[in-house]
Amino acid sequence: MAGDGQARRREGRMNTPHRRRDGGKRRPFGGLPRLALILAAMLGAAAPAHAQSYPNRPIKLIVAVLPGGPMDVMGRLIAQHLSSTFGQVFVENRVGAGTTLGAKAVASAEPDGYTLLLGNAATLAIGPTLYKSAGYDPLTSFAPVAFLASVPYVLIVSPNLPVRTMPELVAYAKAHPGKLSFGVPNAAPPHMLAAWFKALTGTDVVIVPYKGASAVLTDLLGGQIQAGFETTSVLFSHLQDKKINALAVATQVRLPDLPEVPTMIESGFPGFIASSWTSVMAPAGTPKDIVGKLNESINAGLNTPQMQARFKQLAADARPGTPEELATFIAGEIPKWQSMAKVAGVSAE
Repeated sequence: MAGDGQARRREGRMNTPHRRRDGGKRRPFGGLPRLALILAAMLGAAAPAHAQSYPNRPIKLIVAVLPGGPMDVMGRLIAQHLSSTFGQVFVENRVGAGTTLGAKAVASAEPDGYTLLLGNAATLAIGPTLYKSAGYDPLTSFAPVAFLASVPYVLIVSPNLPVRTMPELVAYAKAHPGKLSFGVPNAAPPHMLAAWFKALTGTDVVIVPYKGASAVLTDLLGGQIQAGFETTSVLFSHLQDKKINALAVATQVRLPDLPEVPTMIESGFPGFIASSWTSVMAPAGTPKDIVGKLNESINAGLNTPQMQARFKQLAADARPGTPEELATFIAGEIPKWQSMAKVAGVSAE
């Protein structure tokens, strides 16, 4: 019957694989290659999702020093610049335990880019060496974000001291054992530098710890102590007024602002190079796209004439760069400062 034939033909079409025009069989969802492309596109779109939504609330920059000093000022300058790009970025000064309290707070924060640290040698090398219960590892607890600046250290002496060169200072120290005193902020980088100088020269100098750099300068100007190390950011006015004499700078080459002052290297101390550097750090595990976004914005700020002028007023050398460059720099700095801390035999109290 005609009806039976039509039914058989329909059944045959249903059981016969559908042929494409090119003779191949149709594959579900247009084939695996196309599915792979779709998934790749979806993953590609999702990859920068952190950066696309970041930030959507205020960012906190923890500064582990008291307000008002050069490091704090740098932190506020960067926070102000980031605020113009990202919205509110505020500074929180969290001081204590040799700057380790502030660093620990960042190391234990969520790695989401909303809690950042203004780091330096004290927070990332000296503090964890002195405070065994610091609660973080300087190499593994943080993600480097951006280098901000470095400020050179200068060896300074009282004008009343009868020396004008480093060899004369060493000779004086050896001729008067136990009489030459170095004033230093306790457990801070200048403390380590004074201990380094003492070890290199084999002299019996007295290292006098103070609570802060301002007290050191006050007593140096008053004649209670004779020498010390300090950054150019707090010395230029005193040097210009001849209230303090500079004997050497702890840099590779002489400073343009102090062209008559030789380096420690020129003065017979090879490798005596140190600076007060600052950087922005995030908790380890912070997504790379967020780190990259922060780095890009900070570098843009550091390259502006306005920011460079403000850093110049602090005697700071702005140093934009990549997170990878910062990581390499810190990895080289930490062993140096840790060695100095051990030589100094500094107490964490």
